[in-house]
Amino acid sequence: MGAAASTPKPPSLLNQPEEEEQQLLTNPTTKTHNKLSLLPLIFLIYFEVSGGPYGEEPTVAAAGPLLSLLGFLIFPFIWSIPEALITAELSTAFPHHGGFVIWAHQAFGPFAASLLATWKLLTGIFNLASYPVLCVDYLQLIFPIFSSGLPRYLSILISTLFLAFLNYTGLTIVGYTAVCLGVVSLSPFVALTLFSIPKIEPIRWISLGESKKDWALFFNTLFWNLNFWDSASTLAGEVENPQKTYPKALFSAGIFACLAYLIPLMAATGAIPLDQEDWVNGYFADVGEMVAGKWLKYWIEIGAVLAIIGLFEAHQLSSCAYQILGMANLGVLPRFFGVRSKWFNTPWVGILVPTLVALAVSYMGFEEIISSVNFLYSLGMLLEFASFLWLRRKMPEVKRPYSVPLPFFGLLIMCLVPSGFLVYVMAVATEAVYLVSALLTLLGIVWYFVMKFCKTKTWVEFSNGGEKDGDEDEDLD
Repeated sequence: MGAAASTPKPPSLLNQPEEEEQQLLTNPTTKTHNKLSLLPLIFLIYFEVSGGPYGEEPTVAAAGPLLSLLGFLIFPFIWSIPEALITAELSTAFPHHGGFVIWAHQAFGPFAASLLATWKLLTGIFNLASYPVLCVDYLQLIFPIFSSGLPRYLSILISTLFLAFLNYTGLTIVGYTAVCLGVVSLSPFVALTLFSIPKIEPIRWISLGESKKDWALFFNTLFWNLNFWDSASTLAGEVENPQKTYPKALFSAGIFACLAYLIPLMAATGAIPLDQEDWVNGYFADVGEMVAGKWLKYWIEIGAVLAIIGLFEAHQLSSCAYQILGMANLGVLPRFFGVRSKWFNTPWVGILVPTLVALAVSYMGFEEIISSVNFLYSLGMLLEFASFLWLRRKMPEVKRPYSVPLPFFGLLIMCLVPSGFLVYVMAVATEAVYLVSALLTLLGIVWYFVMKFCKTKTWVEFSNGGEKDGDEDEDLD
């Protein structure tokens, strides 16, 4: 089959005039507003996936130091790298708003795209709700007033609204803010590592712990700390030269994230005697006090707040706002959801809606939130792996500036191994998580058919897929 006859058009280019379509296909980054360059993209991906060692403490409580260290050493190879490779290939093949929604649309059609969009959007919103909760979990170690009641809920409310407003001011500002936050939030862990070196006893690293293994907590925490590589794909329309920038950014962010997890965990578990029950969210701050004094504890607390700001900013933009923009461009959501601000060119409806839903979800506990996140994310990733494999079979002629260097059988193995882990994550979920996920999935299916019905009746205005990479988004406030 000839390439000229069969090369598919990304949905965002359908119905474009021929010369404009050709311009976007050859240079899909043409826009009037500032684009993300390599460095801020690296840090946005880093905050999408990691944000530092904050939140990895429960793995030690669940399985002991040895398995925690092995988990953060081995898991990136069986999970993070395949997800990052798929993201690099498909983001460069379809460098437009929507990311994985476009991939599923091209592979299996609009229903699959809508279903994947529902799972990933709900995942992003639940994840968004977890960050203010995690931030307050750290702050309550210094300010016990935040441990419960009205002060806790007010702090979550105020921080969520403030961070959402920061995202409203623009992606370029947020990108370089992420660079600063990444450097500053990791600086106390550099100090923790240096002060721990004289106290490290390597024998402590091989401890399996004394408590019974909590595999559900261990794998959920490990998974939550090392996923979301594909979320940055929704920003492809905002990235400068995405065909070259994405592979470099994903590779750099991957190394950075793994080191940011492993080195502080080795320092902390090697420097102090193991008291497994103490390893809860925020315990790194207590380790800092034991190793160097209260000043390091406070520094780690400040770093946690800054890291969580970066996590919130990155996730709200890529996992929520620009995904919603892409869904509106594809016609999955009404056109109104793609409205941009006339001052900052940001999709303000895509920022507002997830913020309000995240506030409603934030009353849940941190572990409940991440369990729900992981289940919905696993459903989405299974469909995403299937889309990747099907696109390789269905559309081999599509230009892929970066292509995973494996034959189809190798790609199949690369996807099957993490898929087995995804099935395990879903199998160990609680009944409450099953119920919530089933109801939300049903809601997503109903939403698809309601939107389809609204299109036939023309009750609501939908995009026809002819969005010129963002130039024609509504400029309304």
